[in-house]
Amino acid sequence: MGGRPAERLARRLGVPVSRDIILTSLRRAAPWNAESGPTRVIGIDEWSRRKGSDFGSIVVDLERRQVIDVLPDRAASSVETWMRNHPDIEYVVRDRDGLYAEGATKGAPQAKQVADRFHLLQSLRQRIEAELAGIRAPTGAVTRPPSLMTESGGNGSARTRMAGRDMRELMFHRVRSLHEAGESAEAIRLATGLGHRTVRKWIRLKTLPPRQRMAPKTTTPSAFEAYLRRRWTEGCTHVRTLLAEVRELGFTGCLARLSAFLSPWRQTDVDEATPEPCGTSRDAAPREMPGTSQLPIMPRDPSTGGLISSIVAAALCVKPRGMLTESQKAKVAVLKSSLPSFAAMRGLAMRFRGMMKSGKADGLDAWLRDAVGSGIYGMRDFARGLRKDLAAVRNGLTTEWSSGQVEGQINRLKTLKRAMYGRVSVEIMRARLLPLPHF
Repeated sequence: MGGRPAERLARRLGVPVSRDIILTSLRRAAPWNAESGPTRVIGIDEWSRRKGSDFGSIVVDLERRQVIDVLPDRAASSVETWMRNHPDIEYVVRDRDGLYAEGATKGAPQAKQVADRFHLLQSLRQRIEAELAGIRAPTGAVTRPPSLMTESGGNGSARTRMAGRDMRELMFHRVRSLHEAGESAEAIRLATGLGHRTVRKWIRLKTLPPRQRMAPKTTTPSAFEAYLRRRWTEGCTHVRTLLAEVRELGFTGCLARLSAFLSPWRQTDVDEATPEPCGTSRDAAPREMPGTSQLPIMPRDPSTGGLISSIVAAALCVKPRGMLTESQKAKVAVLKSSLPSFAAMRGLAMRFRGMMKSGKADGLDAWLRDAVGSGIYGMRDFARGLRKDLAAVRNGLTTEWSSGQVEGQINRLKTLKRAMYGRVSVEIMRARLLPLPHF
């Protein structure tokens, strides 16, 4: 039988209509058919029509265990509008996404927000992994350390660039030391969290080359930095005067851009009042930054002799002893003896898991104080994030609701999307996920 699936279905049912009419009927039927009564408990999470981009939202009734709507985006305004149309909501279960928190706060102020326990534990593991990898951001991005983040004065972007250069230099020396110790490129990649291309490039080099920079354009003041510095040291600090002068030299940018470029030069501190000669900051030796002079060196696996990666160590750090195998117990023992920070983080992680298992949040305040006072950046960062969402975290520890059903429906959505070769509109996805209408 020829024709498309909708046409074949129409022929089998004996319905003399086209596939477009059938699809239009399904689109119209899906929204009102989803609910047969008030919705009390919902779970909400994101899904992507294209991997890594073009996100939508899926809403699941956790009591009826079924999808009740599919939203075309994950904007806080869309979530707010949807929840205002459902005033019976009592619980909103979500991950740590601030967009859903904002939408639920405005759209359903009467509802209790619940931070999903799985996402809480996952966030803790990610912070531990970043701490053990010696970085302060996800893989592929290195940010300035906390000592520079809290430092006052100076230009923010300049400090970020300085910290990035110093951290890059530090990571390069770590890669070189591991390579000279006989480690493979894959072992170095797992131990440092760097990309495989970066590792393979750095192990072939003896010194770290400077990053290539694009030639400045006429719209950027840096193209005229030498002239501006000379005029600045001569005492000419009036931006409009300098703007008129560099425009005669070919500058095509605006006043605001030039003012932002000159702003770091206007420091009241004596050491920073006079700008450095052009190129000094790039040619000078990297400064030693507090807290980053030594990156954690991961110990070796006692059974295989290879380095224990930060990913494996973070997973073991949040895993209870009763769930560890004998080889995993040996790894944990080596990690605790070699890295004092690992022992401290594991103690905090086990206490946090204990609260999750007990269903009580009585010790949460004490745990947050201990995490902040531990001196470990990753644990401080995690604790501060929990404090910003404290009510939802308490509800997540004490209520029975979780996002497990939502994750299952997202897997179902992905299966349907693959069956349609990844090309699907929100209306069709909603019609396929929601229960069939009762005619």
